[in-house]
Amino acid sequence: MAFDRYLRHPDLTDALHALVEQRPDLFSIASIGRSHEGRDVWLVTATRVATGAAEDKPAVWVDGNIHATEVAASMACLWFLQTLARDDGVDADVTRALDTRVFFVCPRINPDGAELALADTPRWIRSSTRPYPYDEAPIGGLRRHDIDGDGRVLTMRVRDPDGPWKVSDRDARLLVRRDPAETGGEYFRLLPEGTIDDFDGATIRLQTTREQLDLNRNFPSHWRQEHEQFGAGPYPASEPEVRAVVDFVAAHPNICCGVAFHTYSGVLLRPFSHSADDEMAVEDLRTYQTIGEKGTALTGYPAISVFHEFRYHPKDVITGSFDDWLYDHRGAFAWTVEIWSPQREAGIGDYKYIDWYRTHPVDDDLKLLAWNDTVLEGRGFVPWRPFVHPQLGEVEIGGWDALFTWSNPPPALLAREVDRFPRWLVWQALITPRLEVHTTQVTRLSPDTWQLRVVLRNSGWLPTYVTKLALKNKLVRGVIAELTLPDGVTLVQGDARHDAGQLEGRAYKPGTASAWAAWGGDVTDERVKIEWIVRGAAGACIDVTARHERAGCVRLALELTA
Repeated sequence: MAFDRYLRHPDLTDALHALVEQRPDLFSIASIGRSHEGRDVWLVTATRVATGAAEDKPAVWVDGNIHATEVAASMACLWFLQTLARDDGVDADVTRALDTRVFFVCPRINPDGAELALADTPRWIRSSTRPYPYDEAPIGGLRRHDIDGDGRVLTMRVRDPDGPWKVSDRDARLLVRRDPAETGGEYFRLLPEGTIDDFDGATIRLQTTREQLDLNRNFPSHWRQEHEQFGAGPYPASEPEVRAVVDFVAAHPNICCGVAFHTYSGVLLRPFSHSADDEMAVEDLRTYQTIGEKGTALTGYPAISVFHEFRYHPKDVITGSFDDWLYDHRGAFAWTVEIWSPQREAGIGDYKYIDWYRTHPVDDDLKLLAWNDTVLEGRGFVPWRPFVHPQLGEVEIGGWDALFTWSNPPPALLAREVDRFPRWLVWQALITPRLEVHTTQVTRLSPDTWQLRVVLRNSGWLPTYVTKLALKNKLVRGVIAELTLPDGVTLVQGDARHDAGQLEGRAYKPGTASAWAAWGGDVTDERVKIEWIVRGAAGACIDVTARHERAGCVRLALELTA
């Protein structure tokens, strides 16, 4: 499909099912739950069916659109799936990833909120449409909605001697702060487009929405109550959309890493959200940094810590988010990708994400307006136009079209923006642990006695346990090798079910081939040797299954023959 528009839920559903129908050898689809309003939360499983079941392969989780207006996130997931289908058999990495790994892709965790954002008359809420924390509708205040019927919710500028803004002398569209001691000019108050319920003619407050949940505060890791963190819900995973994700991930221990798509800022975010880097296992932090460096090289987005560089307030932290939960409780590497940066598009290179919205040079605003006038052909910033407001009288409506200029890329730029990510997602899949057979040997010890030897290896870059946190917290079982003996064959020595422990990868090796690296030596800790002695007649065949929750499963048959 052409990526020149944002899809409402029925259209997204049709697109996903069409993809599955076109490539049943790669894709399957299932609903993992239903939203508050009863819409399906779709999940597409992507792997080559002919090379084994999804549960027998290391997995990568990908999701999007947990926040209502962040609809580019669901399109990034759909683009990724289409890229897998297009590049299978053409791109070696994509082909190998589909052969040996699995992707679980949930494009729209929050279909109800996205429907509000994409409605003909849009509404802006943070996340779920469920009323929270109270059932009753709010009363009084400015209710944000489209009042001039143009299908957009913009900004109103109202002349007010107490207003903090004045028109810039460099561009009449731009409002700048008045000097703290300044008087005697024409000043403005900026308000969201909307009407005021129960207006008293003097005071204005913003009406809260009835729907104040933030689904990305509802995950179990460090969940906090409402008095500690706004919108987190009554208890962890209380909301059906979050519970569907939590149940699915918990039931699929082969998930080694995950990426949650959000908008916006043009940045790759990693845990922790609630504590400093020195609280993280050193090896995990270094691995995060390596994955982030690759992400920056492939996407152009910087990779940063939420706690250190992306806090909404320097005294507050975020908890209950998906990426923290996946790392902290499941021991998998997880990222939040904030798609799209209007600032970077306008040539504002070195800006500090959240801090930019607190204060920045006027030159930045002028660059953004110039970008609007040239690249966007004027479609991003709506010129101020007079409007007779039912409560405030003469106002002007205009400003940035926030939904399709700031919160999401303009439709014309959508495909280019979401095309940044598939290579990084595929690369993350290819670094996951993968259990393979290194060698096998059958040795005849006597006419009816045999020694079986199987050497297993982890061919992936990451260790089988994936993170040091998972190892410390005993979240992942070791390699289990199991014999199935036919009639007439008995086990003489060894365990029918053998726990071979964890296998290392190459991730935690030294980064340079220095004398220090040579001193430690490249020991074969990515391999394990398992031996059994059995008694039986020549020609009998013994099945061996070796499995690891994260590294996958291998099956082989050993024939008793000299």
